Amino acid sequence: MITEKKYFCIMEDQNKQLALSLIAYAAQRDISLDELCKNADIDLRAIKKKEKYAITKKQFDDLWLYASRLAKDPLFGLHFGESLQLSALGVVGEIIKSSSTVGEGITIAASLTSVVTDLFRMKVTQSKKKFVIQLIPTIPNDSSFTARQMTDLLMVFVIHELDGLLFEKIKPLAVFFPYAISDLDEYSRVLRCKPSNNKNQLAIHFDGKFWQEPILSANYELHTFLLQKVKAYSNSNTSGPFTEKIYHYLMTNAYLGTLSLEEVASNFNVAPRSLQRRLQDEGVTFQQLSDGVRKSLALHYMEAGKHPVKEVAIMLGYNELSAFSRAFKRWTGKAPTNYLS
Repeated sequence: MITEKKYFCIMEDQNKQLALSLIAYAAQRDISLDELCKNADIDLRAIKKKEKYAITKKQFDDLWLYASRLAKDPLFGLHFGESLQLSALGVVGEIIKSSSTVGEGITIAASLTSVVTDLFRMKVTQSKKKFVIQLIPTIPNDSSFTARQMTDLLMVFVIHELDGLLFEKIKPLAVFFPYAISDLDEYSRVLRCKPSNNKNQLAIHFDGKFWQEPILSANYELHTFLLQKVKAYSNSNTSGPFTEKIYHYLMTNAYLGTLSLEEVASNFNVAPRSLQRRLQDEGVTFQQLSDGVRKSLALHYMEAGKHPVKEVAIMLGYNELSAFSRAFKRWTGKAPTNYLS
């Protein structure tokens, strides 16, 4: 079982880490970090250093406010949460080592919510047909900008935690907000379910069949692999800055299948054509990046020797085994069935 002390060590100074993650995502969105941090009265150099750097409530609030304004994205928190899969993997990886079922993992995560944020506590209820993860604000009826943005982030992050435990995209049965949602289509896309209004509930309902689902220890190995791949690519000098951002995002989502150009463009709040054009300016296409991610995962799965070829093809988003076999031969010069021989 993960103790709170150990969790603190894993998560370090959560206010600082969340601020750094927000700043990093702002950079992905081409926001001037100097302008953002100046508006939020944050010393960018100081916060990047290892020693403690205290973030005040006003600084944190201003960071959210100006990030959203500079990105011209009122749903910044929703999109920030969508981009946090890699962070979710790190947290989930630790939970996996202490849990045998999804229910145990969710229960552990809920009990440690206060370590991550003091704006909410998490309540989990479970029955045969479903289990419900409810976010309860510590300040009732808090309609501040930061609270709304954090709400969006946490709602998405809850879904990603469950994804990480099972290594598949989980579609909620229902999502409830206690207030009207401004852009139903975008919330439905990110949350995989059309949100409903319920003044008494901020919650996500999931099918009860997942509660007793066993967690495979092999998932943690793949978590580690994905983290290493992103770090290795980020440290290379073979790509342009925008190319690196898109590759990072594709690899972050790789454990849930291959994303489309349209899905990635939506998170970056740009038109698909604009995203493709910016990549082409750096000498690469979206398809080439997507293939690179698929190749990395294909080689990992095949070398692990734990999955039949057909299963690997499905995990990588290929509807036909023949299409995967052709792609694999193009990457390696060998058919997948002969790769390890």
